[in-house]
Amino acid sequence: MQGRDAGPGERHSARDGLERAARVIDRDWLRLSLLVWVAIAAWFVWKRWAAIHWLSLGDTDDNMRLMQVRALLNGQGWYDLRDYRLDPPGGFDIHWSRLVDLPIAGLILLLRPLVGYAEAERLACGIAPLLPAAVTLVALGATLRRLIHPLAWVLAPALFLATNVTLGMFLPDRIDHHGWQLAMLAVTVAGLCDPRGARGGALVGIATAVSLTIGLEMLPYAAMSGAIIALAWVIDRGERDRLAVYALTLAGGGAAGYAGFASYANRVLRCDALTPVWLSVVVLAGGLLLLLALADPKKPAVRLVLALAAGAAVAAFFALAFPQCLGRPEQVSDELYTTWLANVREAKPIYRHPLRIALPIVTLPIIGLIGALLATWRARRTPALRGWAAVALFGAFAALMLLWQARAGPAAQLLAIPGAAGLAWATLPWLLAPRFWPAKAFAAVAVFVLVSGSFTQLAIDWFQIDRPSAYVRRVNKATGRCMTIPAMAPLDRLPRQTIFTFVDIGPRLITLTHHDAIAGPYHRNGDAILDVHHAFKGTPEQARAIMKRHGATLLLVCPDMAESTNYRAKAPGGFYARLARGERFDWLVPVPLKKGSPFRAFRIE
Repeated sequence: MQGRDAGPGERHSARDGLERAARVIDRDWLRLSLLVWVAIAAWFVWKRWAAIHWLSLGDTDDNMRLMQVRALLNGQGWYDLRDYRLDPPGGFDIHWSRLVDLPIAGLILLLRPLVGYAEAERLACGIAPLLPAAVTLVALGATLRRLIHPLAWVLAPALFLATNVTLGMFLPDRIDHHGWQLAMLAVTVAGLCDPRGARGGALVGIATAVSLTIGLEMLPYAAMSGAIIALAWVIDRGERDRLAVYALTLAGGGAAGYAGFASYANRVLRCDALTPVWLSVVVLAGGLLLLLALADPKKPAVRLVLALAAGAAVAAFFALAFPQCLGRPEQVSDELYTTWLANVREAKPIYRHPLRIALPIVTLPIIGLIGALLATWRARRTPALRGWAAVALFGAFAALMLLWQARAGPAAQLLAIPGAAGLAWATLPWLLAPRFWPAKAFAAVAVFVLVSGSFTQLAIDWFQIDRPSAYVRRVNKATGRCMTIPAMAPLDRLPRQTIFTFVDIGPRLITLTHHDAIAGPYHRNGDAILDVHHAFKGTPEQARAIMKRHGATLLLVCPDMAESTNYRAKAPGGFYARLARGERFDWLVPVPLKKGSPFRAFRIE
């Protein structure tokens, strides 16, 4: 129903109020963004308090990160990233750096005098993942202000909260490094869109160096951002300062990251981390780009030739100097790749995932890419063209990455936010029209549901599309139960020993109990992973020999856990399949556990 038209005085007063509010939102956008972040952080800490209390580190990487922090606080060397609780006594080297350990360790040290060590650890795991969310929201807000409108930053938190896989990287207990790498990606986009060339170049260079210091997961995006900066300089000579400062900060930041955080194990020519391999590539690329900026030829054709020559020189250097890195960066054996790495769920292309999982991931990247392309076209004669073109290129690249690996989903959703915000902002004049406000309020909600991609998850839930089968639900339930504190706490009553168990249980077991384990799902632990596979899929005699060789005195299995289903399916006549069917072996003595335990335990004779 149409309401009464406001009088001239009412309209004037309302307009003045809106203008004052707009000035505050524009002027104090950074402070307000941080206040929004505080509210979001408080909400998620409250909402997930039970998970924080029970130290629900749902991913193996989160558990290994906490073990790495514990080792640091217990006096292990800064550059010694060997975990001695997996595959003892020698342990194995993780390929990460300590950079992401710092905020977790700092929070533990800060909170320990107030609440004790155990609670400080739980709180640190709950709070630490929310810290990079502050960086992400500020960077996204800056991007939207530069590309769309000074007030458009308000859409950044809303669209950020509407993501599914991206948001999941910042929630309490997700303490692995992905949140910080996504934050650096958001800073990279803000730097690409920064109208001040030198400042924008510094942001991209530093963010890239930090991301590479953390890990190589974002290496393709790092290369893409460098290519975008070089291409912008080829097209517009005025981008010289951005190129020069980017080159300096990239090379200098990469060298600083290597010097400050490269572990002893990463000081050899390995391909899976910021080792001398990638350090030399980063420094060479930075040096060549700096030379291009200093030469700064006037003709675009000459700049293009020089840029292509620099790229070819870096590629040739990498191929000739480090031919071992032209294949898989993990450098694992063919057997390990076939039996394990190729079957990692997040490493599979998005189209090989169930529709209920794939569709909510890809919807926002597609919407964001459409929005970015439309905005680029509309900005073709404005200063915003460079920024929108960078966002569109990045968004297209991320969408294509999904066809390679589903683990590109968080980055693809993050990079889609500017394009989705552009679409939402384009509807604002109509939504703010003074008449039919109830209908306009409903339309605003509908617009947000559409541009955020939330409608796909709503449709899947409403129509129960591609529901998981009873078998999948049983496997998921078993996997979840075995990873809980109540399930593992009774194991602590047993004398400390080395336990032979599934690869995916190993990191959680050493986090929650005093026992050691054999393997975790990390490629540098590859020999131990294969030993576990061979034991469970081989003959009982082979299994016993492998367990004895590793010094294991207890066998622990979780029936119906996802990993166990692979052993039964791939080796129906193997040791684990026979054990799961109830067959008994004279060298395994059942160990009684608490009633209702999801585990089965056996003493190895």
